[in-house]
Amino acid sequence: MRILATSVFERVVYHCHLLDAHEPNRPVLEVDAILRDGDADGPLLVTIADIKRMIGLGPATTLAARWRADGRTEMRDGVEYLIFPIWQTTSTA
Repeated sequence: MRILATSVFERVVYHCHLLDAHEPNRPVLEVDAILRDGDADGPLLVTIADIKRMIGLGPATTLAARWRADGRTEMRDGVEYLIFPIWQTTSTA
């Protein structure tokens, strides 16, 4: 699954949408957003609620359980997030 983030603030993805639903067990996050100091200082976080919105409640619930077992989720202020720990900057046109 490929997710496009269009708004990030202090590591939290606020706006995103699904680009490709294939292989939802292997999520990839792409960012097309302005990043200011502190916005990407560490792993980026997408809410599990957004994952449910994008791929459906059933598949996302199953995957979230697997991601929890693998240590790929984080709770912050009562909200569960999928963690994207590795990312790289690409050149801009």
